[in-house]
Amino acid sequence: MKYSFESYVRYSEIGEDRNLTLNSVINYFQDCSTFHSEHTGVGIDYLQEKNRVWVLSSWQIVVDRYPKLCEKIKITTWPYAFKRFLGSRNFTMEDESGATVAYANSLWTYLDLETGMPANVSEQQIEAYTLEEKYPMEYAPRKIKMPVDTAEYESFPVRPHHLDTNHHVNNGQYVAMAEEFVPAGFCVHQMRAEYKGQAVLGDIIVPKVKQEQGVCTVALCSENGEPYAVVELKEKKEWN
Repeated sequence: MKYSFESYVRYSEIGEDRNLTLNSVINYFQDCSTFHSEHTGVGIDYLQEKNRVWVLSSWQIVVDRYPKLCEKIKITTWPYAFKRFLGSRNFTMEDESGATVAYANSLWTYLDLETGMPANVSEQQIEAYTLEEKYPMEYAPRKIKMPVDTAEYESFPVRPHHLDTNHHVNNGQYVAMAEEFVPAGFCVHQMRAEYKGQAVLGDIIVPKVKQEQGVCTVALCSENGEPYAVVELKEKKEWN
């Protein structure tokens, strides 16, 4: 079963160019999956009762065009696979004409909060959703190779505004952190993110950045060098 909602691009969601930002695209997709779960009765309250949580393992988001201020948009999501403790979900964003301006693939891990270990997805959860066909896109590998010969930038602590209801850094916040290191004029066409650990309030983030032609890869690491997340940002020179 697909779930959709419509919106208008708000002033609070745009950048200096008056277009929707990448972080706002992520927020729309994340909100859509949350609305979907709440609509089917297996949302935050259900998970809290079961002492379970869905944690995002990886993103692949492709943006063909960033909608402008006040444009009407439609966001849609649907799951296409469950396998043991994993769930796969697609997203699309369409403009008022029905053209797809952004789309995404995501992989989620179902965790037992008591043990911190993956738990098999329950039949109740599986039955709450109807699986749909995978979106026809070019699927990139889930894993992102850690860059070598990186430049290390000034570290910073996790602040309260970085956290979500799971009390760790929200996946979109890692991407926003990574975007701080792209060159001027760099417009992201594809974003991939692999989440490897959970940073919590007070943890120190150490950014390690590798810039190449058209690609910026940012490893957001702990003080001991282990990555919390690796984010790859690719630009597109010619836009539709």
